[in-house]
Amino acid sequence: MITTTKAIFDYDKWNSKLDDLSKKYQGASPYPHIVLENFLDPEVLDTCIEEFNKLNESDGWINYKHYNEDKRGLNKIDLLPETIRETINELNSPAFLKWLSAITGIKNLQKDDGLEGGGIHQSGKGGYLNIHADFTVHPHHRNWQRRVNVLVYLNPDWKEEYGGKLELWDTQMKACEEKVLPVYNRCVIFNTDADSYHGHPEPTTCPADVYRRSIALYYYTVEENPYRRATYYQTRPGEENKKLMVGLDNAMVSLYTNIKGRLGSNDKVVSNILKLFSGRKKR
Repeated sequence: MITTTKAIFDYDKWNSKLDDLSKKYQGASPYPHIVLENFLDPEVLDTCIEEFNKLNESDGWINYKHYNEDKRGLNKIDLLPETIRETINELNSPAFLKWLSAITGIKNLQKDDGLEGGGIHQSGKGGYLNIHADFTVHPHHRNWQRRVNVLVYLNPDWKEEYGGKLELWDTQMKACEEKVLPVYNRCVIFNTDADSYHGHPEPTTCPADVYRRSIALYYYTVEENPYRRATYYQTRPGEENKKLMVGLDNAMVSLYTNIKGRLGSNDKVVSNILKLFSGRKKR
């Protein structure tokens, strides 16, 4: 039995459901995934939200704004507020990794202390993230194969009409098989394979003072010969008019990912490069 002295994640509760959850996860379509409600201790999550509300523009945010996405991220662990940092540390702990390996069936999962591409995310009114499959190898650890995403939503009173649903698409990009509203304390866990297509491509319609927020953590296994590819965006059926710009943006993302891996540049650079070259414009 996995135990911890912290109340952030209730191991007794989630261990008692582990057999059923692992079967559901590993048998899910379009690829292994699961949606879990009331994932973390609500008092802890409420404190995380309070801390989120106090963050400002000068707190180290990275602006991911180019043709295929419009959001902000903060992935420097030492810049994160105390409770958010403690929550991320719990979800990167050996105990949680063991639980995550059990539910996914993937052995020897490991955390990323650098929170590459993850940490906390926020998008405001009009924010979006086109359908994509994630980068497959950590840019600074060339034998780390990306395997699992964990997303925890921090959006109290999020309404259906605000949109922002996470869409899970089949591996051939023919149909969306599931849509997940990003409501408070809902967690989505899913495999990040080369064809695990997902995103929230419909711009949010929330009020100007409401934000779509999440904790996003990614997990890896060490492989001798990992499959290597940058984040790869896709158009949905009926979006033929977007294929050229999506393709150009993919080329820039791939180029930057290669440069980043070789030179160790950071995500503030990609934000500026992609915004310049992708010709980001109204959708």
